[in-house]
Amino acid sequence: MKMRLLSNSICLGLLTTLTGVFALLQPARAAQDQSGSTADVVSPDVLPLADINTFDPLGVNSLDVETLELLAQASDDLPSDLLDSNTLPVEEDPGEAEGFIDGTIIREVPSSLPPLIKDELGDDLTVEIVPTGDSFAPADGRSTLGLKGSILDGSGRPVREDVVVTLTASAGTFIGADYDIDRSGFQVLARQGEFEVELRSPLDAQRATIRASVPTREALGLVNDEETAQQPAAELDGYTQINFTTAYRPSLVTGVVDFRFGPGATDFWGRYADFLDPDNIGDYEAELDAGIFATGTIGSWLLTAAFNSDRALNERCNDNRLYRDVQSCEQTYPTYGDSSTTDFLTPSIDSFYVRFERDSNIVGYEPDFFMWGDYDTAEFSRFSQEFSALNRQLHGFKGNYTFGNGLQLTALYANNLRALQRDTIVPDGTSGYYFLSRRLVLAGSEDLFFEVEELNRPGTVIERVRLTRGVDYTIDYDRGAILFNSPVSSVDANPFGPALVRRIVATYQIDGDDDDGDLFGGRLQYNFDTSLDSPSWVGASAIFEDQGAQDFSLIGVDALVQLGDRGELIAELARSSLDNPTVDEEGTAVRVEARGQITPDLAGTAYFREADSGFRNTATTSFRAGQTRWGGQLGYNLGENTQLQVQVDRERNQGNEDLIPTSLDQLINPGLVRTDGATVNNSITTVRAGIQQQFGALTGNLDWVYRDRNDRVTGDDVESSQISAGLTWPLAERVTLRAQTDIALEDEDEAYPGQTVVGVDWDVLPEVTLRFAQRFFHDDDITPDALTTVDALVNYDLTDNTQLTGRYSVLGANNGMTGQGALGLNHRINLGPGLHADLGFQRLFGDSLSSITGGTRFAQPYAVGQSAASLGLVSGTTYTMGLEYTDNSAFQASARFEHRDSEDGNNTVVTASAAGKLSSALTTLARFEHANFANQTITDRLNSSTSARLGLAYRNPYSDKFNGLLSYEYAINPSSTPNSLLVGAGSDSIQEHTLAMEGIYAPSWRWEFYGKYALRATNADLDSLGVTSTNAIHLGQFRATHRFAYRWDITGEVRYITQPETNYDEVGFALEAGYYMTPELRLGVGYSFGSVNDRSLGGSGYRSDDGPYIGVTFKVNELWDQFGLQEIAPEQQEESLVEADSSPPGGVPVSGVRQATDEASQTEVSQTEVSQTDVSQTEASQTDVPQATDGGEE
Repeated sequence: MKMRLLSNSICLGLLTTLTGVFALLQPARAAQDQSGSTADVVSPDVLPLADINTFDPLGVNSLDVETLELLAQASDDLPSDLLDSNTLPVEEDPGEAEGFIDGTIIREVPSSLPPLIKDELGDDLTVEIVPTGDSFAPADGRSTLGLKGSILDGSGRPVREDVVVTLTASAGTFIGADYDIDRSGFQVLARQGEFEVELRSPLDAQRATIRASVPTREALGLVNDEETAQQPAAELDGYTQINFTTAYRPSLVTGVVDFRFGPGATDFWGRYADFLDPDNIGDYEAELDAGIFATGTIGSWLLTAAFNSDRALNERCNDNRLYRDVQSCEQTYPTYGDSSTTDFLTPSIDSFYVRFERDSNIVGYEPDFFMWGDYDTAEFSRFSQEFSALNRQLHGFKGNYTFGNGLQLTALYANNLRALQRDTIVPDGTSGYYFLSRRLVLAGSEDLFFEVEELNRPGTVIERVRLTRGVDYTIDYDRGAILFNSPVSSVDANPFGPALVRRIVATYQIDGDDDDGDLFGGRLQYNFDTSLDSPSWVGASAIFEDQGAQDFSLIGVDALVQLGDRGELIAELARSSLDNPTVDEEGTAVRVEARGQITPDLAGTAYFREADSGFRNTATTSFRAGQTRWGGQLGYNLGENTQLQVQVDRERNQGNEDLIPTSLDQLINPGLVRTDGATVNNSITTVRAGIQQQFGALTGNLDWVYRDRNDRVTGDDVESSQISAGLTWPLAERVTLRAQTDIALEDEDEAYPGQTVVGVDWDVLPEVTLRFAQRFFHDDDITPDALTTVDALVNYDLTDNTQLTGRYSVLGANNGMTGQGALGLNHRINLGPGLHADLGFQRLFGDSLSSITGGTRFAQPYAVGQSAASLGLVSGTTYTMGLEYTDNSAFQASARFEHRDSEDGNNTVVTASAAGKLSSALTTLARFEHANFANQTITDRLNSSTSARLGLAYRNPYSDKFNGLLSYEYAINPSSTPNSLLVGAGSDSIQEHTLAMEGIYAPSWRWEFYGKYALRATNADLDSLGVTSTNAIHLGQFRATHRFAYRWDITGEVRYITQPETNYDEVGFALEAGYYMTPELRLGVGYSFGSVNDRSLGGSGYRSDDGPYIGVTFKVNELWDQFGLQEIAPEQQEESLVEADSSPPGGVPVSGVRQATDEASQTEVSQTEVSQTDVSQTEASQTDVPQATDGGEE
């Protein structure tokens, strides 16, 4: 007992001492700019109430604070040989995730080849966007920064047309009304070519990139103009950068220190699981708990810190995780009846978080900081890094500091590390469910990406898109199942060039495994230039990971260097070492890429990349170990409408292919890496030369392609030649026909057969294209016979995360993130105001399962480890259709139907959602999901999973006397996993009903009544065992509080838990009286009682405990030298005209019940979008429905 008190005192003292010493070391800071000097906490009358199932005796709302996790960058350069040689190659957008753009990788660089001079509409127009004043704003979530822009003609004057401009930002939120909500992004109207807009700052200091995009025909006033309908239009956009600086704010401290002495087994206000613990019955315990949140300016640094002695800061009920941003499916109640939002400032999987931050001494550089808590590794995944990159979600220490000469140092340490798993999955054209290879995923640790590569050339990723939880997908951490918000096609709708395939790549930590691993890392980076147009740096990084039985190290150097004004060079060298009981490997990887414009009419690219067979890095972009690839491309303009192109590419593959599993267990549970199979040793050389010509509105190309493919294992040496011809023909203003054919000049190479491709693009909205593509292959055994796709394509630069989710809020009902995550809204085709559709079709005729350059491909649910070369395609047809309605601010709905028909199995996905206000006080949100499992070899072998969830919230904006919440969920097979197939339980069926409701009634400030009821009922049909069973668990809870005197209150609560099928009953009761010696100090005396009657098999029978207890609760509002103490507001010059009430005198707390201190350190910084001031979001602090118990423990 003394040791626990000592430990808690040390932890609490550590926070105080650390911040206090830091204050002494720093000089006094001058007064801050007014816009950044106010604390990010709104007045208490608009803060959401604390959990209505906890107590707040000192008026401290249990505010949960964590960092709003920054969207990490995802970028991939593509070797120029993979650029479409039948159209003019352009700089690819390097993998921005849908929903945001990454300011660190958007830059204006020359295209790979000189532009073919075309007579494009609007090629003399430009878009300019600049800050209206200062380009700096404090990152406080409230300050705004003005932007203005112009669409200029060739003479530099604004155009005369009124034009709709689409704006996106890598950080911050545009404020005001969206001019056209049917378009993605944020729209403003540029009147006669000029516009202004305001951007609200985020809570994280950073440099942000702003993009303004304009439809060229609108700017020229040529919409629906028949004479120019077939003439191509130039892309028209502009960029600028702004800086969100550290928001130095006054100090704020809030927290509770709680002491209790009484029976150890009947701490009624503690955890369910600890109540009536047999080991504590009959013992008296003294317990000291503390929870504190603090923020404020200390010298030139901003401090943010939190500590809780009783639990981890991220912990909710019995769940702990990385980060705190729960998905909509994890919320206790589907809707809370308000539009409040929460920004998490102190994420930590343990009990402590601290961060010191300040602006860098060099303008435009990342802020200096050091911290302890949860973090990502964005500083270790720069644009110049691929082989040496680290994309992880970790916990521990991270620091960043920039010296005066521009040298940037980043260091990190991660503890409690679990094993890292990497899975690559072939999508089947539906949204899921997709199983990961491990059933238990550490919540919050996952990184998900879409990667695109050539069908027959695995190892070089052309496009990589980072996905965002909630916006793009939801994940069930308990069984490792993912459901996307939109269908995921297995092939890319690319009408020109080689056939492309899409993969789902997931990396995550395995929960339940050993968590005693450590990781150390450091990076030095010297920045030559951080501007938007020409970023340039050189860096070196090192990672060392100790996972107990496995050691891993990764060391690398990288550089991004500008070659004059029209070119750039990327260079990287990395070396890895992996040592475990089965593998001892070392390897080196090299990457060099250069591109630029040599003369106004001559430009090109060159590249070399090589990874040894022993090189390993599972936390980066996919690559194939043992592959070497080099080549180059040149383009030369012969005239205004003619361009010559030549390209050379050489690829060499060595090492081993994946061993094909011989059992179901090996297929479903492959481990961290698959076993090596047969030897791979082959090469392919490609030479391409051709000409591209423009004929008015038409563009045509003619290429000669030579390939020499050599397999040193089989002895095959195949040479082939093809003629490739293509055509692009604008049929109408928004419709374009694309066609291509490849014809063999001699014996055909089965790996690269002739093909015919026809595609039609329909621009249904600016930067949203509906594409139909049909690809026919000539006879071969490697590629499918035909690919047919219908897909909606969205410019990833367009949709910014804040705006995408912001329009899906229901005023006064739910916030944008809840609407996006729960409703799955992601509109594509506009059918009318607020009515959108999404259509998709994918048909693969014939399998693609033969041996290629990376080895043998076979059907499998997932590939593990670094490479996905063994993943094959299976034939099938997928139809998808979705509708959504968003025109009513008080009601939104969506529905989607998807069906996959294949010899491998059928999968039907049905989702439907609706949310809205039934009245001014009653809000509802309902969601239905039904799906089978989309992994290869698993589809249709398990029973489908179904869930239906309904939420109701009663929050009267005109009266706060009663508030109520309700949640009901019906689920079929909610816990099915592939492991069921190993025991023959694939046909087993389980049905669950879960009900939870709670309400709080306060007829006056003296009285408050709270009640809760929860039920979980299960029906199990276990065909594999020939058993049918039912089970039900009930929870009832009632509490009453009376404030009967100036400083006195009394509260009583009783709860009852029963599980009739196992003859289990539990009763708990507590009665407590409290006296406030001061507004910050409360003394409590109470009596608690509890009993368990466990008559189940193996149960411990009857046990009980009771006794009196005393408690002391102290509100913490300052730490040292008045740090955190709020200034008293000055007296009003004129009294407000308000009605008199019967509230107690000022300074006396109105909350008179004891609060569970396990919630005390949470601080919720919220913005309420409705006028109701007393109605707020509530969450249950204890488990909604208790699980089946053994011996009374839960």
